[in-house]
Amino acid sequence: MYKIVITGKTFPQVIDKLSQSCEIKIWEQSSPIPRKTLAEWLADADGLFSTMVPIDDELLANAPSLRVIAQSSVGFDNINLEACIARNIPVSNTPGVLVEATADLAFGLVLNAARRIPDAAAFVKNGLWTKTTSFRPFGVDLYGKTLGIVGMGNIGAAAAKRAQASGMKVIYSNRRRREDDEILNAGYVSFDQLLKESDFVLVLAPLSEETRGLFGRAQFAAMKTTAYFINAARGAIVNTDALYQALLNGDIAYAALDVTDPEPLSSDHPLLTLPNILITPHIGSATTETRLAMAMLAADNLIEGLNRRPLLTCINPSVNYKVSQASD
Repeated sequence: MYKIVITGKTFPQVIDKLSQSCEIKIWEQSSPIPRKTLAEWLADADGLFSTMVPIDDELLANAPSLRVIAQSSVGFDNINLEACIARNIPVSNTPGVLVEATADLAFGLVLNAARRIPDAAAFVKNGLWTKTTSFRPFGVDLYGKTLGIVGMGNIGAAAAKRAQASGMKVIYSNRRRREDDEILNAGYVSFDQLLKESDFVLVLAPLSEETRGLFGRAQFAAMKTTAYFINAARGAIVNTDALYQALLNGDIAYAALDVTDPEPLSSDHPLLTLPNILITPHIGSATTETRLAMAMLAADNLIEGLNRRPLLTCINPSVNYKVSQASD
């Protein structure tokens, strides 16, 4: 039996699958697993099923037997990949299975921000709707507006389809131009041009050294004062203080965020005092079907790695196992 550590709650189906060949230690509490506890559990572990815990060289030094790290997410900015490569530990993520759910959420933020749906619902719930009062402020139309997508990967392409169904024009900025522009009916533009032309700016880029802090004061100042800013990628892509000032000063009209920096936000954070912002608690992939699919893919990757077989979705392929390395 392989010894594995699971850093947070997961689905019974995943536990059933892994328990067939593994001895499992799982952190069942709602609070994050303490670093000291994780280090102790990893001391004799063969595999790690990660739910976005910080993984660095110091932690890996306490895990001499670790064969594989399988993370149930697409993003992996919490993992020091260089440290994993140095220790020949392959790491996997879960791309693909969350595309549609995340695109739904991303475009849902666009729609909810434009039509101020949460504000209007609160207006009714708080007893403010009477025969002599109506909800203000009005929202804005999506039809005929320009959506600029920063990071046109699979999720961006799926969000573009949803926007086009609402009659929006779609432009995008990427590290490189996509080969299917005509099929997507989306125009490739420079980042600066996107900021200038977009009525809605939707961020779906991965967090990297290139994108960290990509949106600051200069970028918000370059946007239309009527622009809506939506981030469904990673919080650290945005300078939070700069976003606060842009919303406060009217440099942009509104922001809708599924991710923040820091994350989570404290209840007294200045952003939460603003009337022109909508924040959700990082729920891009938070549907039952999608989270189960992600967890099952992570479990499959874990099993492959434990048996020294190639991971299905390896993010550091230079240390991925070869077929010839498979154990009995």
